[in-house]
Amino acid sequence: MVQHQLRGSFKVIDDCSFRVSNFDMLSGSEVYWWGATGPDFENLTAGFVVSDRRLNETYKNSTFVVHLGKNVTWNGIQVLAVWDRPTASNFGHVVLKNVSDGSTTGPPGGSGAGSVRGQVEPTMLENCKVLSENYRVRWTLNADENVIDIGLEAATATMNYMAFGWANPKSTSDLMLGGDVAVTGFMEDGLPFVDDFYISEYSDCLVNKDGSAHGVCPDSMYEGSDSTALVNNTKLVYGHRRDGVSFIRYQKPLKSVDEKYDLPVNHTEDMVVIWAMGRIRPPDSIRPYYLPQNHGGPRRVTFGHLVLNISEHMNDCLGPLDAEDKEDQDLINADGNVPLVVTTGPALRYPNPPNPSKVLYINKKEAPVLKVERGVAVKFSIQAGHDVALYITSDPIGGNATLRNMTETVYAGGPQAEGVQASPMELVWLPDRNAPNLVYYHSLYQQKMGWIVQVVDGGLPDMYNNSVFLDDQQVTFFWTLSEDSISIAARAEKKSGYLAIGFGSGMANSYAYVGWIDSIGRGRVNTYWIDGTDASRVHPTNESLTYVRCKSENGIITLEFTRPLKLSCGRSNDPICKNIIDPTTPLKVIWAMGTGWTDGSLTERNMHSVMSSRPVRVLLMRGSAEAEQDLRPVLAVHGFMMFLAWGILLPGGIVAARYLKHVKGDGWYQIHVYLQYSGLAIVLLALLFAVAELRGFHAGSLHVKFGIVAIFMACVQPVNASLRPKKPANGETVSSKRRLWEYLHVIVGRSALVAGITALFTGMKHLGDRYDGENVRGLNMALIAWFLVGALIVVCLEYREIKKRRKKISGRGSWVLGNVDEDDSVDLLSTNGTLAEKESQTSGRMEVQLEPLNK
Repeated sequence: MVQHQLRGSFKVIDDCSFRVSNFDMLSGSEVYWWGATGPDFENLTAGFVVSDRRLNETYKNSTFVVHLGKNVTWNGIQVLAVWDRPTASNFGHVVLKNVSDGSTTGPPGGSGAGSVRGQVEPTMLENCKVLSENYRVRWTLNADENVIDIGLEAATATMNYMAFGWANPKSTSDLMLGGDVAVTGFMEDGLPFVDDFYISEYSDCLVNKDGSAHGVCPDSMYEGSDSTALVNNTKLVYGHRRDGVSFIRYQKPLKSVDEKYDLPVNHTEDMVVIWAMGRIRPPDSIRPYYLPQNHGGPRRVTFGHLVLNISEHMNDCLGPLDAEDKEDQDLINADGNVPLVVTTGPALRYPNPPNPSKVLYINKKEAPVLKVERGVAVKFSIQAGHDVALYITSDPIGGNATLRNMTETVYAGGPQAEGVQASPMELVWLPDRNAPNLVYYHSLYQQKMGWIVQVVDGGLPDMYNNSVFLDDQQVTFFWTLSEDSISIAARAEKKSGYLAIGFGSGMANSYAYVGWIDSIGRGRVNTYWIDGTDASRVHPTNESLTYVRCKSENGIITLEFTRPLKLSCGRSNDPICKNIIDPTTPLKVIWAMGTGWTDGSLTERNMHSVMSSRPVRVLLMRGSAEAEQDLRPVLAVHGFMMFLAWGILLPGGIVAARYLKHVKGDGWYQIHVYLQYSGLAIVLLALLFAVAELRGFHAGSLHVKFGIVAIFMACVQPVNASLRPKKPANGETVSSKRRLWEYLHVIVGRSALVAGITALFTGMKHLGDRYDGENVRGLNMALIAWFLVGALIVVCLEYREIKKRRKKISGRGSWVLGNVDEDDSVDLLSTNGTLAEKESQTSGRMEVQLEPLNK
């Protein structure tokens, strides 16, 4: 089997005929029996039709005889294939190897010609039982060797599991409990797996604090990872995904050495078997296994049981499984604003075998299905090498159809459409209204390097003014701004059960919009406020969304909605009151995908399987985006410098000016000046550092506004000091200009300090809002404690100053002769009108007042 679910048995009858029995195949367009000299790409594509009989219908367990055409003999046929001519597709083939005298080859059949060596493909097993419409089990019993080969086959999604096993013979009602089952599926890299499971209870596999496991868990989780080889008694034989159908073959012993978790299978008796299929959960750090989720769905569709005797021959599988979604290949939706990078790489899972060893990759995906929209220009950045010329053609094979005497229509590209990574060539293709629904991208010089281009009517890029890729280029984000609302769309670039986008730095503390297809096939979009990392912290909200749509195409989810820029809310504490979109501020957008969603009670199985690693800052007005940078080190340095200035140096300068005037000389003044200039210099350096690292200056936040006011007033102070009026002579009355300057200097300085301290606190809040920092609350408390201690010290100093002033005033009343020393402790703005600064010169004379003695 290569594709189209082809399987059966082949036997040469004579020199000119062969028989095919138990033949299954999904129909093709122009299918023939095809001969070639080898199974490789070059030989198969150079092959020939060996019989006039066409195979254009669906075959179901058919048996018939085929006669070779005229002038066709077995001598020139080493490979007999089922071949679709228009697409050069190999549905399946038989390699004919003849043996003569144990070493030579000869024609099959005929006297003395040797015999055809029998070969059994891994997709062929002796028995088959239908479990449900889309699920089958095949098996071959080898009782002599105590093993049974089992093949599980289901038309299901890529990331779904298939489970099959035996119920505990002691169970009468809950047949699943105590069951020994094998769980199979495909990992994220496309490789098959099988694990031996034991069902201890009806729940997902959970690990207790003591390390013990319970639920539907692998045997090795019950015994510990070191015992995997001892208790995992299933052996993977083969697995593939073809046409939307998963097939995995494995082998297990009838009687296992693991008697604790494996049940013995008596192949001669009727035994109850159990089965299920459903979504699978990828491994994580706690549970390093692919774990099945609850199968959901109705009985006998997604789960069930039956009585089976594996020694009795059985085959009730009539024909091949026909999946609704046959396309497993990656799908890329072309966006006119983002070039599609075309390179080459090894053929690992090419969708249309046979194929050359090197195929085309688009955006690092192997031969994806490319979806374009009419009227939207598609840009290709061609970096595939000088020997690969890209072109868009009507020919499904490519490689220049004229060389095969065929005609084709070339829509774009040609010999000049080649380039390398150092010097890429840009190709622009604008599908017009007459472009067919299906065309192909290929290399002009080599057949079958590309794949399908689906051309559809204009869609999201035509409907929205702007679009950007979110983190990891797994989701495309579209938007159109209007006066008081915004229209948003998001489209996944890979298959998933649901798509969620969120506004915030992470899923926790974000506003999320989740789109999915419900059980009746209806698209849904729900809104949520998420304040934690588990399912219980996802809270539904009632946002007023309009024009809501959600659809799934080949498993690709697209959601659309329109919402107001500012949501209306009934209660002030409602979380959606803060869900405001400001077009002038970058919008931080994240995304997540998972296997399934519901509008009911959410559980851990609804949690995401893949998500963005960091937010993208979408510039709504500019129509662009930039990755969110971790600016915490920058902001930490900026904040520390501002704290050093506004929390230590500048307050220290003010304290020196007010409380150190009793120091002889001008020491207080020098301390005041040095501290103020040092603090101002650090403030300016911190400002320049932040502006340089943030690549701009945005005055939208409250923190920046308070910071601007504080810095402006701090810069005014040196100018103010340089313009101060001359000090009056000792004992003279202070002039009105001097008094006005003193008031202005003190008020501006203290106001700047208040604004600076406020900027510190708003800066801490800004840091917490930006990064949801866990330490922000503690830093805020420490900052509050620091300034409370500072305020307490100032109160103590002020009280001591007042007390000292009162004492001196009281002492003056006992003097007859005036004191010649100036009172250095008097405030700058003393109410007695005497200058309060320390004068550098003292009076040169002394006045004495004589009073008469009372008699």
